[in-house]
Order: sequence, then C-alpha cells, then structure tokens
Amino acid sequence: MKALIIDDEVLARKRILNLLASVEQIKDIEECSDGKTAISRINETKPDLVFLDINMKDMNGFEVLSNVQISPKPIVIFVTAHENYAKDAFDYEAFDFILKPYRDERFYKAIDKLLKLSPKEIDQNFEKKIREFFKLNVEEKKIEKPLRIPVKLGNRTILLESENIKYICASGSYAEIYSGENKYLLRESLNNFIELLGKKKFFRIHRSAIVNIDFIKEIVHSEYSELDVRMKDNKLIRVSKSNKKDLLLLLGI
Repeated sequence: MKALIIDDEVLARKRILNLLASVEQIKDIEECSDGKTAISRINETKPDLVFLDINMKDMNGFEVLSNVQISPKPIVIFVTAHENYAKDAFDYEAFDFILKPYRDERFYKAIDKLLKLSPKEIDQNFEKKIREFFKLNVEEKKIEKPLRIPVKLGNRTILLESENIKYICASGSYAEIYSGENKYLLRESLNNFIELLGKKKFFRIHRSAIVNIDFIKEIVHSEYSELDVRMKDNKLIRVSKSNKKDLLLLLGI
C-alpha cells in the first residue's frame, strides 16, 4: 500500500512515519509539507492512503482534496488538532478523523480497521460516518449555515441542500429523498431526518413521509374525512389522521 503524509509540521510528519514503520502493509511512504505540492503528488503518484492535516500555511486540507483529480480517490485519514472540522471531514468521505494530540493506540486502531476492510466495507464505513454526521447535527442547538445532506453515489458524494428537498418517503430501511427532478436513497430513519431538518419547514404528515411545506401545492379533502397533500410535482401523499390537525394549523387553515 502506498501512503502520503501531508502536514506542514515536521515533527507531526515524523511521528506518523515512525508509527508506520511497524506496519508491513504500508511501505511506500512519501511526505508533503504544503497543500500545493500535495495536490501535485496525489494526482501524479495516486497513493492508496493519505494522512492529511487540515490547517496548513498555504491552504487547508479540504482545498487539497477539492483539487484531487484522480479516480478513485485515495482513502483519507484526517490528523488534526481542530475538532470543529470533524463534520466537514464527512463531506469529503474521510475514513477516520484523528484528533491531535493522540496516543499511539488511537493511530494503530485506525490502521488496523482500515487493513481489515474490503473496498465494499470501506464504503459501509462511510455510511457509518454519515450516521455520526446526523447525530452531531441533531445535538447542535443551532445550525449557522444551510444544512447539506451527504448522499454517496458511486465514487461521488452529492451534497443536497435541505431547502431543495421536496419530500422524503420511507422505503424499508432506506429513505427516498426527492430533490429537484431526482430521487436519492440513504440508509437513515425518518425519525432522524425530522430531528435534523427541524419542524419549521418540514412536517411528518405520515409515519412513512416527511414533506417540505414550501412544496405543497394544495390540500385534497377525500371521503371519510381523509386528507392528502398534493405536492408541486403532483405527487399525492396521504396525511395520517393523527397529524391532520397539526398540519392544518401549520398551514394556517
């Protein structure tokens, strides 16, 4: 396995080098002290694994990854002193996030986990990170920037703007997210979605459906006092009897 260590601090790079000395599967190791060189080396040498600091003098680690052009992209383990970047790291499909200062055991735990996983299991690890992303955001009392939902599609991750989500429907253990003209699948519960998105614009009209009230076109009164909402794309979704009153109050009806 070929690895690249990117950090503008010499001692930080040397420590990772020393720790990797005992890892037989990783022998081809290169170092970079700045973001510009790192971009060039990743695109040229195509490392399997990258250890990446976030705050560097010329650019941050996210800017480095944004300029990586190879496919598939390398596995990324962030090694940084800045805990507040953890959620952003998920957007870049980080395999792991090691917070400085760290113990040797923490570093080797990440390496052991990586070496035991197949490519398919590495993708599943990313799915786990997305679930952690949901948990972290739900625990925050205030989200200062527009919420984006990461959805993995092959070797890409689509970042869905929450305000563009029309509705979300349950489908087994998955959620079908309808945004624009597209449908996306994410292994997540509607309970977590409604907590994450908030109840100002999003309303759970049924145990299997959440709607963005901005995309409701009309209310349809059916027989036997049943209620449906017709979305702007003409999708008709049933409103459960237990949620009918709250929905009408929210809409001012």
